[in-house]
Amino acid sequence: MPPGVATTTPVANSVAAAAGRSAGTPKPGAGAGDEDGEGEDEVLPAMADDDYSAQLSWQSESKDNLKVLMDKFSPAQYDRFEAYRRHALPKQAVRRVIHQTTGQQVSQPVAQIVAGFAKVFVGEIVENARAVQARRGEIGPLSPDHLREAYRLYQAETGRVGCARAGRGRKLFVR
Repeated sequence: MPPGVATTTPVANSVAAAAGRSAGTPKPGAGAGDEDGEGEDEVLPAMADDDYSAQLSWQSESKDNLKVLMDKFSPAQYDRFEAYRRHALPKQAVRRVIHQTTGQQVSQPVAQIVAGFAKVFVGEIVENARAVQARRGEIGPLSPDHLREAYRLYQAETGRVGCARAGRGRKLFVR
């Protein structure tokens, strides 16, 4: 087929109609070498729509699952969950701790990721501390002793937390 002449297919017709031109007219800026990849460009918007709709359905399913879970919460669990959702670790403080630990500056997205992991870690420790408190038959707010015991149990369960030891004077990466 000569360069610059477009083929007419059902996909080309629908894409061209959406662009406001007929299927027989070439796309603006279409040159001699564009005929091979032209069909691929026309299919991409439909694929992007499918991905977007799949993402939206996944998000709505996640929201539905969260709603079902929250309906099963006791009032005390619901209050704790709401407090957990509302609070976040300050990003600048997280960046400062990372800098003190590694000696390197980190970007804001890295600090957000580390803050997210730290929040999950704190949530696990608090959950374990609540279990320790219940096992002892105590009521009221958590005490430092509950948190220490929960941390000890977490270490015993998962192994040593934070495998790098600071202050040893050894370099991590040596040639």
